[in-house]
Amino acid sequence: MAAAMARVLYVHSRRNTFTAIDREALSERYEVVDYFQPRLRVRPLELFRKLRRSDVVFGWFASWHTFAALTLARLMRKPSVLVIGGFDVANMPEIGYGAQRGGPRRWMTRRTIAIATRLITNSRYSLREIEANLGLGPDQVTLVYHGIPDRFGDRPGASKDDLALTVGVVYRANLERKGHSAFVAAAGLVPEVEFVLAGKWQDDAAEELRAAAAPNVNLTGFISDAELDALFRRAGAYVQPSRHEGFGLAVAEAMLARCVPVVTDAGALLEVVGDTGVVIPSPDPEHVANGVREALALGAEAGERARARVLAEFSYEMRRDGICGVVEQALSP
Repeated sequence: MAAAMARVLYVHSRRNTFTAIDREALSERYEVVDYFQPRLRVRPLELFRKLRRSDVVFGWFASWHTFAALTLARLMRKPSVLVIGGFDVANMPEIGYGAQRGGPRRWMTRRTIAIATRLITNSRYSLREIEANLGLGPDQVTLVYHGIPDRFGDRPGASKDDLALTVGVVYRANLERKGHSAFVAAAGLVPEVEFVLAGKWQDDAAEELRAAAAPNVNLTGFISDAELDALFRRAGAYVQPSRHEGFGLAVAEAMLARCVPVVTDAGALLEVVGDTGVVIPSPDPEHVANGVREALALGAEAGERARARVLAEFSYEMRRDGICGVVEQALSP
């Protein structure tokens, strides 16, 4: 008789591309049960019932939702795997970003990380950041790069538009961290290029951007996955003028769609882009504008090189095998 499939309690607070990819990857080898907690309020009875029937917890980010789940898992002697890297391990007071700046959130993230059986992060940059801010060495955290299923392989040689795209939730903190203000300001310096900022509006930051935007800027608000993929296919350049990135999944998605990336050297962006894109010295509007011009001039060959890098370095299969391997380690006595 075949051995019973292990059951994974999948704990997350956001429904986005990378949590969906990991859930799909885990479901290929395990039975996956969801505990989705988008806000601070814990549902203890539901959590207890699901944990009781699960063999291991897999959580995304050290935050309030994983603090509750991993604390209860520890009490119930259940192993856990926690993915960290981003706001939870960052300390950037100059832009008001990172849980490690201090206060209750710093204590909570550190406690959550401390009680996890196994830790995963998504880039070498995050490994260094974790060591610097939490004192955990590379031997304590497993590096597994993000992996992206290829949904853009059907149009080799397709023409691109003079369109610069960036993707992200539009809210006040991202005006500087993701470079949204610089991106919109750069559009006025390149009036012949369409600039699109795709992502839902979370506060009044979108109104501020719209008030400053040139006529060639389109702030889409929330759009469907199909609409976003259509933009990836059209865009000649993908722009990520960030101040911090634990990986940069949207950059990798855009590269798969043959966009030429334009990035700062912040965080893990150079790990993702390698030598396939345009690196700008700072998220200054003039630098962004020059980067967009250069990327569009590089053309189709550069887009194919960007795609080839993602296929080689950040495949879905590599991510699946990596995270499932860590789950197996956690399950081992």
